[in-house]
Amino acid sequence: MLALLTLLQDGRFHSGEALGAALGVSRSAVWKQLQALQSELSLPVHKVRGRGYRLETPLQLLNADWLNSQVGAPQWAACVLQSVDSTNAEALRRMSQAQSMPFYVIAERQTNGRGRRGRSWLSPFGENLYYSLVVRVEGGMRQLEGMSLAIGLALLQVIRAFGVSEAGLKWPNDVLVADRKLAGILLEISGDPADVCHVVIGIGLNVNMLAAEQGAIGQPWTSMRAELGHLLNRNELVNELNRQLSRYLEIQLRDGFSALQDEWQASHLWQGRQVALTAGGEPIVGEVAGVDCSGAIRLRVNGAERSFSGGELSLRLRDDS
Repeated sequence: MLALLTLLQDGRFHSGEALGAALGVSRSAVWKQLQALQSELSLPVHKVRGRGYRLETPLQLLNADWLNSQVGAPQWAACVLQSVDSTNAEALRRMSQAQSMPFYVIAERQTNGRGRRGRSWLSPFGENLYYSLVVRVEGGMRQLEGMSLAIGLALLQVIRAFGVSEAGLKWPNDVLVADRKLAGILLEISGDPADVCHVVIGIGLNVNMLAAEQGAIGQPWTSMRAELGHLLNRNELVNELNRQLSRYLEIQLRDGFSALQDEWQASHLWQGRQVALTAGGEPIVGEVAGVDCSGAIRLRVNGAERSFSGGELSLRLRDDS
């Protein structure tokens, strides 16, 4: 199917005869593959008598050769997959086989994409960015504190560079546009976080998605295409993401999050707003005062300022804020 998709990705009409000739198969075999595209990958195919077949929406498939050949980009090996359960899970599986680090895994779709706190992440084929980078960390907890916030800053620079200027950050690891989710970050650690470990930096970014099944996403969301009104080249996005991640990880690993604290707060959309922080028990209600030098959220609660951190914390706006 990948060879057929490569021919159809331009969104133009192609006759069954021409597709069969290019693939070296019969027109009947082409038709079966077209049906598989629709049933297995949920890619609508339009058929017009006398013109042939085309995808409902053009695609730009991810290209490992192009990504690995970019001059001036970090020399991180790209592993591009057509389908995977989760890019984070695949990155963890590949760590023991990796010849060098950092390396990253990207996929056209995920069958079991996941976000924080075990939530699922909708991952349709060929529309968005599902990305996992593996880095080695040797400096202990100081370098890990606030790392997801540093990654958020890198991702935000990419999103704004491609034109979504209204995007901003939500603690601890989301990118929003007007309280609609655009991207999320999931960090997973393998090894001893107090000594030497590997961090898998998972990023899900809604790029070209315009629709989702009813109830498939449990919160307001948007995509870069919805905000900008045009398709984006995901290969160019990955290339710029690698550049920005390299830049911000260098600062984070050398100086810690304190060097990025002010920059992060300047892009925090919920600064000064009333929120409810949940950690399994009764929500803690307060006003967002910012983040501290370790990346913990600072809240004004009943006239006193308190700091909170932890992977299981959930931050939501108060209904009356």
